[in-house]
Amino acid sequence: MRTWASGTLIRNTLWMLGGFGFRLGVQFATFVVVARVLKPEAFGVFSGCLAVVSVLVPFATWGTGNILIKHTARTPAVFSAYWGAALLTALLSGLALIAGAVGIGFLLFSPHLALTVMAPIAVADLLGTRCADLASQAFQAQQKLSGTSVIWSAVSLLRLAGAIALWWLPLEKTAALWSFFYMLSGLGSGLFGVFWVRALWGRAHWSLKPLRGQWREGFYFAISLSAQGAYNDIDKTLLLRFGTGDTAGAYAACYRLVDAGFTPIKALLASTYPRFFQEGAKGLGAALQFSRKLLPWSCGYGIVAWVGMAVCAPLFPFILGRDYAMTPAMIPWLAPLLLIRTVHFLAADALTGSGYQGHRSAAQVGVAALNLALNLWWIPRYGWLGAAWSSLVSDGALAVGLWVLARFLRKRHGEAPV
Repeated sequence: MRTWASGTLIRNTLWMLGGFGFRLGVQFATFVVVARVLKPEAFGVFSGCLAVVSVLVPFATWGTGNILIKHTARTPAVFSAYWGAALLTALLSGLALIAGAVGIGFLLFSPHLALTVMAPIAVADLLGTRCADLASQAFQAQQKLSGTSVIWSAVSLLRLAGAIALWWLPLEKTAALWSFFYMLSGLGSGLFGVFWVRALWGRAHWSLKPLRGQWREGFYFAISLSAQGAYNDIDKTLLLRFGTGDTAGAYAACYRLVDAGFTPIKALLASTYPRFFQEGAKGLGAALQFSRKLLPWSCGYGIVAWVGMAVCAPLFPFILGRDYAMTPAMIPWLAPLLLIRTVHFLAADALTGSGYQGHRSAAQVGVAALNLALNLWWIPRYGWLGAAWSSLVSDGALAVGLWVLARFLRKRHGEAPV
């Protein structure tokens, strides 16, 4: 295990960091092009619709990608069975959820937005990109994170191609047009990922039988990610509904910038995810010990990134354009999330790897409910500032709550302190 830690972990982290770094550059270029071309109002409309779809995204795969990683990391021979089950789940669930997303668009916004903006986003994120995500998890399960990195980079490159088309083509620059290019990029990345996995490891076994008795665990994974999407993104939808498109667009742009700053931590979390299942097989104490080894380095980065993001805030209107003049005021309120999320993700992955995904999911659902309540209370009164406050309070509560929960569970099951 020491060899794995010093060899595979470092190599996988470097692959993921390199891939995330490349992806970050491409995503940032895409973000700047789209933000400048659409202007805040249209960008806010797109972001508001995207936030709704993001809550549904985890149910398109029902946690089967995580189940694939869990079982393949422990027993590699079962890969084809769980890979096929994951793909079939994505196909069946994705199609049903696309219809559901369009229906929600009719209720929340208007028939026009539902069909021209919400529907293409749903096809991209509930079907196309989900297949690409499953393919990346297939490589992750095999501990071949170079492939995971390539797939994520391909997703970003195709979106950049769509952004360039949006800018270059002599068409009216609308949220609907960008949603169409977004859909094409999602479908293209999904096809690329699935066919690459097939070329390396053969055909998938198209059957749901491997998932018998595991749907509850899959639901825990799905509800966890859905809750995460809710407390990360629902504020953008509510800002669009209660405020203006300009404010929602500027706020969404700031959130994208903060998310970009989280890239190195995402690389670390992706490379260590299979290891948490291996450590978790020994007990929650071992998984927590592994988390604590990672905590000083990741928190150190979180603090540096927080300060750096706040210091650089006045530069962002020069990059995004004068229409985003509100971003320097917004960034300092959102930048602390870089540290807070680092803390809660390490506790969360320790719980997942040790078989406590249900407890993690329950905590995240509770925080999502808290976030929704705070947003409904504060956004009508304080606008974007209320949205920022709700994010800080919710993520802070989750960070404290998950570590307290992990400590309680370890003591309840009689494990020695680590």
